[in-house]
Amino acid sequence: MRIAVIDRHRCRPKDCTHECRRFCPRVRTGDETVVFPDGPDKPPVIVEELCSGEGICVRKCPYHAISIVNLPEKLETDTSHRYGVNGFQLFRLPIPKEGRVLGLIGPNGVGKTTAIRILAGEIRPNLGRIDDPPDWDEIILEFRGSELQPFFERMRDGVITSVHKPQTITDLPKVRNIAERPISELLESVDTSGRLDELKADMGLREIWDRPVKFLSGGELQRVAVTAAIVREGDIYFFDEPTAYLDVRERLRVGKAIRQLSEMGKTVVVVEHDLSILDYVSDLVCIFYGDPGVYGIVSHPHSTRVGINIFLDGFIPDENMRFRDMAISFKGMTSEDEEFIGAETLLQYGKMRKRFENFELLVHGGRVARGQIIGILGPNGIGKTTFVKMLAGIIEPDEGEVPTKTVLGTDLKVSYKPQYIEQDFPGTVRMYLREAGGAVIDTADFRTAVLRRLGLENLLDHAVTDLSGGELQRTEIAACLARDADIYLFDEPSAFLDVEQRLAASRAIRRMIQGAGKTAFVVEHSILMADYLSDSLVVFNGTPGRYGEASPVMTLRRGMNMFLKDMGVTFRRDPQTGRPRVNKDGSQLDRQQKAMGEYYYIGK
Repeated sequence: MRIAVIDRHRCRPKDCTHECRRFCPRVRTGDETVVFPDGPDKPPVIVEELCSGEGICVRKCPYHAISIVNLPEKLETDTSHRYGVNGFQLFRLPIPKEGRVLGLIGPNGVGKTTAIRILAGEIRPNLGRIDDPPDWDEIILEFRGSELQPFFERMRDGVITSVHKPQTITDLPKVRNIAERPISELLESVDTSGRLDELKADMGLREIWDRPVKFLSGGELQRVAVTAAIVREGDIYFFDEPTAYLDVRERLRVGKAIRQLSEMGKTVVVVEHDLSILDYVSDLVCIFYGDPGVYGIVSHPHSTRVGINIFLDGFIPDENMRFRDMAISFKGMTSEDEEFIGAETLLQYGKMRKRFENFELLVHGGRVARGQIIGILGPNGIGKTTFVKMLAGIIEPDEGEVPTKTVLGTDLKVSYKPQYIEQDFPGTVRMYLREAGGAVIDTADFRTAVLRRLGLENLLDHAVTDLSGGELQRTEIAACLARDADIYLFDEPSAFLDVEQRLAASRAIRRMIQGAGKTAFVVEHSILMADYLSDSLVVFNGTPGRYGEASPVMTLRRGMNMFLKDMGVTFRRDPQTGRPRVNKDGSQLDRQQKAMGEYYYIGK
C-alpha cells in the first residue's frame, strides 16, 4: 500500500518549476502520475495507483511539501478517515470503555484530535472514500464485530451525548457572545449536572468567579474550559490537552476531576502530552504513531503502565512494530549530585528582592557550576519568569545585584528564550537562526545535536511568520542554543511540544550545555521533564500573585522532596524505564513515602 501526501501549506507552485512532475520517472514514460488539475498555479495531484515510489519528487521538491510512504497492505482495510486526495490518512480508531479513562499518546500531527472528533460525532469517518463517503449503515458494517459497532449504532440513533473540551482554548475570548461574560454566568449556563458548586472550589475558580472571560490568563481559561465540560451532563467526555498552560498543582487538580467522571460511570477519552498526568488519570492507553501530517496508526489498547512503557520503548510487541529507532529512559540519580559538588563554579549570585505594585519576590543566592542544568519549579504567578528576567538583565532587582561577571572575572554572556514568543521576524528560519548564532548553525555539531533533533532541517527555508506554535517553539530553542553565552535561560521550553519533541529538546539542551561546559536555567511545569533534564533545582513557594520566594540552588532530590511535599503528592519510579509515576492519593506506597519523608522516590 502506497500513500502520497502533499502539504498544501508548504506547496508553492507559483515559485517553483514543478520539479515533482519534471523529475517523476513515470511521467517521463508517458503516465499522468503527477497532474495539475486546477491549473499550474495550484498544488498538484499525485495519482497513488500510478506512483512507483522512488521518492525522487520528495527529494527534488524545494519546499519539502511531498511525502511518499509505503505501508503494509493489511492496513488498507483499516482506513478510518482521509482528508481529501493526497491528504492525511488515519488507520483504525481508539475504543472507548464505559466507566474508564482512555488516554491517547503520540506525537503531534498523527491523528489524535481527528480520532476524538470522530468519536465525538463532529466528523463522520469516510473510510478513505473521498468521492463516495459512506452512510452510517456502511460505517457500522465496516466495524461489525468490534466494540465500535454498538458505539456507532448509538451515535447513528442519536442516543449518545458527547462533551468535548477542545485543544485550542485561547480563541474563547475572541468569541463575541462569550468574551464579555463573567465566568460565573458562563458556567452556570452550561451546568446540567448540578456539580458546579463542588467544582468551583476543587478547580480553584473562587478568586476569578466574577471576572470576564476576556481578562483570563491561559491557565485560567484552561481551568474554566475543563470545568465547563465536566459540569455538562453527558455519556462520553473528551479532553484534548487539558493541562496546557497549567502548573503542577493545577494539573493534578484537573486530573483528579477527570478521574471522578470515570468513577461516576462515565466514559472518558484524554489526549495528554504530560506522561505523569496521563499515567495518573488513565486506565488504558492507545498509542498513535506514524509520520506527522502524513498518516497515523492507532494501536490496540494497553494498560496504562504497559502502554506508556511501550511508547517510551518505541516498539509494540503485539503488532511487531517499531516506530522509533531508540528507546527513551530516565536517569534515576541516587547520589546527592556529587558531580557538581566539586565541579568548577561558573557563577555565584547573591540575595535579591523585587517589588511590584501587588507582588514581591525574594531570591536567595546560589552557586552554579559548569555543565549544570538547573530546573525551576513552582506554581503559576509565583515569580519564576521575573527571576529568569533578572538573570537575563531585562529586569533590575530593587535590592541586591544581578551578576555581570563570571567567577573568573570575564563578562557574563546570557542567552534567553522567553515564555511568550513573538512571530514578527521578516524572514526565514535560516535567516533567524543565522542572525542569532552566525555561522555556528552551519557546523556539523550544531546541525546534528540541535537542528536534526528538533526536526528543523526541513523548516530552514520557511518564513517564521508561517510557523505553527510547536515549530516556533523549537526554532526559539535552537536560536537560544546558537548564541554564544555562558548562561542559557529557557522559560517553559516544552510549551506546544508533544512528548517526543519535549524529550528531543531536552536532549539537545543537555548535549549543547554539557558539551560546551556552559550552564542553563530551565522553567518547567512537567515533573517528568524536570526529572529528565535537571541536575539541580530552584524551588519557588509562597502565595501566587502576592509573594514568591526562590530557594538557593539545591540537589535534585532535596528540591523535588521540598516541592512535592508542598504539593502533597508522592512519586515512585517505574522499574522498567525509570520514569517518575504519581502515586494514587492514600495508596499504601503514598502513605509509606509520606511517613518516610521521601516524596520523590529516587531509589530503584
